[in-house]
Amino acid sequence: MSREDTSEIELSGAIGSVLDPEIRLPLADLGMLRWVKRRRSRLDVQLTIPAPEHPAQQELDNRIRQAAHDAGFSGEVNVRTDVMDSSERDALRNRLKSSDDNGHGTPSAPSTPFNGRSSRTRVIGVSSGKGGVGKSSVTVNLALGLTAIGKTVSVLDADVYGFSVPKMLGIDHDPMVVVDVMVPPVAYGIACLSMGLFVEDAQPLIWRGPMLHKALQQFLTDAFWGEPDFLLIDMPPGTGDVALTMAEQVPGTEILVVTTPQAAAQRVAQRSAIAAKKMKLAVRGVIENMSWFTGNDGTRYEIFGAGGGQQLAQSLGVDLLAQIPLVPAVRSGGDSGTPVMVSEPESEASRAFVQLAEEIAAMGPARVYRKELTIR
Repeated sequence: MSREDTSEIELSGAIGSVLDPEIRLPLADLGMLRWVKRRRSRLDVQLTIPAPEHPAQQELDNRIRQAAHDAGFSGEVNVRTDVMDSSERDALRNRLKSSDDNGHGTPSAPSTPFNGRSSRTRVIGVSSGKGGVGKSSVTVNLALGLTAIGKTVSVLDADVYGFSVPKMLGIDHDPMVVVDVMVPPVAYGIACLSMGLFVEDAQPLIWRGPMLHKALQQFLTDAFWGEPDFLLIDMPPGTGDVALTMAEQVPGTEILVVTTPQAAAQRVAQRSAIAAKKMKLAVRGVIENMSWFTGNDGTRYEIFGAGGGQQLAQSLGVDLLAQIPLVPAVRSGGDSGTPVMVSEPESEASRAFVQLAEEIAAMGPARVYRKELTIR
């Protein structure tokens, strides 16, 4: 019900609590709300934004109007913006850095987020032994499955040679930069950072290991990730430099291994899982992708064979967490930027991804015990 007596102070508080769509923190905390003025049936809202163009300006305007309406204001809401000056940008930059540091980093010695004891983010690496098993589509739809059950999620596309996550999420704008801090763009509520946001789609990366290490380190330390419930890392296939960098930068990473039902894929995936264990990373479970295709008559056709996921899980001593059916919308959604979890949320595949998300959330974080840390 409309309340014509809603005060300017109440409206300012309601609008100040609106989350910026990209930074995912309240406008008041970010210093982006300058003032709110009520003039009878009109409400003027003055924002200040970090860059000349806010990539989600229309969504932000809609959120502000909705917040004013929810607070009881039924008149016109006029949102105006101007650009932060250098001192305001510096203040915002420091706010973002302090949020990510969690008390264990300093401006002179940046640390990797998620490593501090106070961090509540679970870091999960989605790995595979070889390409072509649908690892990236699993990462994207698992992220959406986690958001569907109420979790906040970010994705780091660490597959620096085969980056595909931004395209799968339909992200079409660069990260916003606040002084020297990158703010990952957001799609479907998921923040994503990828090398694919910095190079042309067809441009190959011809890099040696040290360059990869530095790029991934910057993605972790020079970006504002906040404190999502989950950070999913789309790992490149195999056991090369990137896996070593992730083990070094985020030693608490939990690993999910993606395979397909055929025995050949299972054997290759096993090498990736064994390598993760040697790097002291906790392998939490196996995901079997493309498990079957369900025909119009309801018959399941096991196009790529059967049993590979279960055999891999047994050999690693972990659970087979999910079997994801082969659905054309998974492929087409990856091409169009509309994942199957968005385009067909009630499909067989989407239900499997939600069940997988529930399974991962329910198992809780890994407890990694290292003998070198034992108190004697």
